Amino acid sequence: MGVEIRVEGLTKSFGRQVIWQDVSLTLPAGEISVLLGPSGTGKSVFLKSLVGLLKPDRGNIWIGDRNLPYLPEGQLYDTRKLFGVLFQDGALFGSMNLFDNIAFPLREHTRKSESEIKRIVLEKMEMVGLLGAEKKLPGEISGGMKKRAGLARALVLDPEILLVDEPDSGLDPVRTAYLNQLIVDLNAQINATFLIVTHDINTARTVPDNIGLLFRRELVMFGPREMLLSSEEPVVRQFLNARRQGPIGMSEEKDVSELEAEARMGADPGRLPPIPPQLMPSDGRVRPAQSPPGAWLRAHGVQPPPGSFVDETGRNWIEEWPRYVATMGPVGAAAGPGQAPPPGPPPQHPHGPKPGMPPAGGPHR
Repeated sequence: MGVEIRVEGLTKSFGRQVIWQDVSLTLPAGEISVLLGPSGTGKSVFLKSLVGLLKPDRGNIWIGDRNLPYLPEGQLYDTRKLFGVLFQDGALFGSMNLFDNIAFPLREHTRKSESEIKRIVLEKMEMVGLLGAEKKLPGEISGGMKKRAGLARALVLDPEILLVDEPDSGLDPVRTAYLNQLIVDLNAQINATFLIVTHDINTARTVPDNIGLLFRRELVMFGPREMLLSSEEPVVRQFLNARRQGPIGMSEEKDVSELEAEARMGADPGRLPPIPPQLMPSDGRVRPAQSPPGAWLRAHGVQPPPGSFVDETGRNWIEEWPRYVATMGPVGAAAGPGQAPPPGPPPQHPHGPKPGMPPAGGPHR
């Protein structure tokens, strides 16, 4: 089970440059959260602060009942064992094959036997679709396989918190879709708390339970996926629509004169696109952290953009959801004995990826 993370009034600067200030949010236990923001807004710095690699200027990071920035070294070391981290480039050791890369944390931080290490490593490699590639070196595999190897290494200590830094970086859209599916499947399987930093709008719109946006050295918003995807906040609309009109400029933010000029021309960040159904696990189960489509919108009296929650087959998942959950059995459980599988595919994969990833022995490039 994942651990809740509470961030209170967090501020970080390098010299006179303030990266972000007074950031407060709660990452719910066992849920998938995504952190968005223009380049240079300190998203990776935030991840490094959460795991204790960087010390904030002020503020608190509560991991359960432990306040990370103020822990003595021994307790900080133990608390870090709760985390698994997937770095942008995989951060694999180039001179080690994949098996040894993935086994490295077990050999460094545990006293497990080599037979036990082998069992765990092969189990994690199977989870990410890399069985058969144990002897390959990082230089012999594709970027997508490096990401999966880095993810397997992040999983070997059975973390309760998984930090994922730009998993889509350097990947084509198809491999990104496979990786997104793998993240959802892993969350359903291990129920850890996930935080993903990404620039990929499709990932942000379909994968997480919660979304946050960093801009102007502040956390503009953080909350349930439907709250962000229906927001009228200009910077949120601009970012989700990938438009030039709005507060975000080429460097970071536009000055007042630029915004006034856009206003005179009648420019706006564009209408919000429909909210898509959330990506489901490959086996069709409902994740324990997953909310019914439209639940947040109904609770807050917000009208979603037209066409929301309709999948590629034309099914409306607000209408379909009660029947789907009843067919699949209790939330978070597979279909019970005698229960038929749900008619048709679950949301978001009428033609989507099968469980896991492309086989390790298949085409890489």
